[in-house]
Amino acid sequence: MAEKKKFVELASILAHEPLIAGVYKLVLQSPRIAAACQPGQFVMLRQPWWTDPFLRRPLSIAGAVAEEGTVTLIYRVVGHGTELLEAARVGDRLDMMGPLGRGFALANGRLLLVGGGMGLAPLLFAAQRCCPAPVDVLAGGRTSDELFWVKLFQNVCDQVHVTTDDGSLGSCGTCVDALPQLLRHGGYEGVLTCGPRPMMKRVAELALAAGVPTQVSLEEHMACGLGVCLSCTCGAKDGGTRQVCKDGPVFPAAEVDWT
Repeated sequence: MAEKKKFVELASILAHEPLIAGVYKLVLQSPRIAAACQPGQFVMLRQPWWTDPFLRRPLSIAGAVAEEGTVTLIYRVVGHGTELLEAARVGDRLDMMGPLGRGFALANGRLLLVGGGMGLAPLLFAAQRCCPAPVDVLAGGRTSDELFWVKLFQNVCDQVHVTTDDGSLGSCGTCVDALPQLLRHGGYEGVLTCGPRPMMKRVAELALAAGVPTQVSLEEHMACGLGVCLSCTCGAKDGGTRQVCKDGPVFPAAEVDWT
C-alpha cells in the first residue's frame, strides 16, 4: 500500500475561540493538509521555533474544507503544551504536521456515531463528510455544559441523541445505556466510536453482538506520531501489536484486544 502523503506547514490561525471553559475551537489555514485529510486522522501541533515542549502534540481533526484550505481542531487544555496553545492568537502561526494515521472507512448506508467527551471531535468531521448521507450521533457527557457539541452536530446529522451522567440534558446515564435501543430500531449499517476506552469497549461489544460493523478510534499517549518511538503500542486480537499513530488510530473493533 502506498504511503499516505503528509506535510509540515506553518499554519496561520484564522480563528481561536472558547467553546466552554478550558475547551477551544482552533481554525488554521493549511491548504495541503486540508486537501489531504480524512475523518479519523490527526495532526501533530506545536509552537514554531520553541523547544519547550520539544515534541508536537497530537490533536484529532474536527473538520477540514479543502476549497478554503482550512483545518479545524477542538481541544481541551490538559497540560503544558495545550496551555501554550491556549495563549496563541489570531494571526500567529503554528508548526503542524499531518494528516497522520488511518481514518474511518465511511461506508454507504446509515451510520451511528457514538462519542463521549473530546472523542466527539473526529466524529464531527466524519458527520460532515457523510452529509447528505443519513447519519445519527449519540453524544455523552458528564453535564449539559460539556455538550456544546449538540449545536455542532445538529447541522450535519439527522438525529442527535444525548445522554448526561447527571440528567441535566437528554437521557440520564451514559452512551452505553442508550445504545441498545438505538441498535434495535435504527437500521444502522455501521457504528463509529471514539471516547473513553471503557465506553468504546462496551459500545463495540453491543454493536458487534447486534451484527453492526464497528470502527473504534483509539486514544493513546503519542510522542513522535509516526510509528517510530513505539510509545502508543496496543495489543491486537491476532496476538500481535499495533502502533495507534501509524496503524490507527481507527481500527475495526473486532481486531482490538481490549485486555
